[in-house]
Amino acid sequence: MNRNLSQTSVANHLAEQIGDERKLCVALSGGLDSTVLLAALTALRAGPHPDLSLRAIHIHHGLSELAHDWVAHVVAFCRQLQVPLEVVYVNVDAKGKGVEAAARTARYQAFADHLAVGEILLTAQHLNDQCETFLLALKRGSGPAGLSAMAALSGNKGYPLLRPFLSLSRQQLEQFATDAGLKWIEDDSNQDVRFDRNFLRLCILPALYERWPHFPQAVSRSATLCAEQETLLDELLSESLQVLTDDSNGSLDIPAIAAMSVPRRQALLRRWLADQGACMPSRDQLQRIWDEVALSREDAEPQLQLNLLSVRRFRQRLYLLPPMASLKQTVLLWDTASPLTLPDGLGQLQASEVFVQNAESIRLPRDDEQVSVRFQTQGMIEKAGRQHSRQSKKLWQELNIPPWQRERTPLIYYNEQLMAAPGLFITRQALAKTNAPQWQVTWYQPVADNSFKNKDI
Repeated sequence: MNRNLSQTSVANHLAEQIGDERKLCVALSGGLDSTVLLAALTALRAGPHPDLSLRAIHIHHGLSELAHDWVAHVVAFCRQLQVPLEVVYVNVDAKGKGVEAAARTARYQAFADHLAVGEILLTAQHLNDQCETFLLALKRGSGPAGLSAMAALSGNKGYPLLRPFLSLSRQQLEQFATDAGLKWIEDDSNQDVRFDRNFLRLCILPALYERWPHFPQAVSRSATLCAEQETLLDELLSESLQVLTDDSNGSLDIPAIAAMSVPRRQALLRRWLADQGACMPSRDQLQRIWDEVALSREDAEPQLQLNLLSVRRFRQRLYLLPPMASLKQTVLLWDTASPLTLPDGLGQLQASEVFVQNAESIRLPRDDEQVSVRFQTQGMIEKAGRQHSRQSKKLWQELNIPPWQRERTPLIYYNEQLMAAPGLFITRQALAKTNAPQWQVTWYQPVADNSFKNKDI
């Protein structure tokens, strides 16, 4: 493509990239790239595509003293173009991940929270950005997935994301901006070579571009080839992964993948983690998942953290779990006339009186007994229907309850006496006399589709 692109040429390029999409939201930082993107889309709306629904969103990270000035700039620019603008203020928590990564996480979460239904997000990364992303992945020792760099169209953030400028260079965008008389923000932090991307952009890539002018295009081709290889592997391994993964809880069959070659096992583990919503692990992390979690001794309860998620093993299966609040010390007093909302999104308990004795009902509390709900029990449990009591750990194992769920299962107590775990067991102390009024407790648990399942006692 000719370096001196006219405004019409860029508009035509964008028209080809957006296809039939008509509800567009531009991530507008106010820098050169996003300024050109919004201006070119506005020209497209004013010309051959008046049906475009176009707006912009600006993320205020609060990391620069000039951030408020940038807001003023993008407000004025959008007013000039007659494009609605939403400014979103975010907090950047850099603990454990660095400022760049934390800002990126906060930014993409803000997009997810503020995109309208049916809207597609457009960002303005260009050919040179793609080259930088590839080299940063190379520096990290990434495989084909990381070296695929940025996709022109993706949905792995939870919403559709289009990058229409990946085949255009920064020089081409600068030419467009100069011809159109555009003004943009120069972020002062872009000159700070302590950041890896800035170091590449300012200190390394200029020499490479001078020696090999088509270096960005060559890198882009390599990234495309890596992406094609990943797509092929996805297709070849998808059926195996589906067979090895439990649809109900997302767990992975350890013995089955243990019998595979190391490369196939590693590829399946990566795809399993990606399907469960984890960030791509390093090679070392992947090996640790296998050595320290999957292959740990049988009586161990191993786990390995992947950012906020944790990989755990139970009954020869791997699980990827979200953060869970500790409920060990939680005690909830319960007036059983009303439903009880459980903490940490565990749902509700509801009690109803029954007059026909059944195997899952418990006696009513006496006047001197207070009903409470707890999430921890120790020692021996006298399960109804058995002659002998069992250690609580042994009973949980018998009931096939993973360790992390044992402290998230509501337990009904009368004073200090355990009575029942909804849907799992009742104790001998909970048995009622024949034909005496009894309680039946239902545990309504939220599931993935926001409906509810229940467990009764």
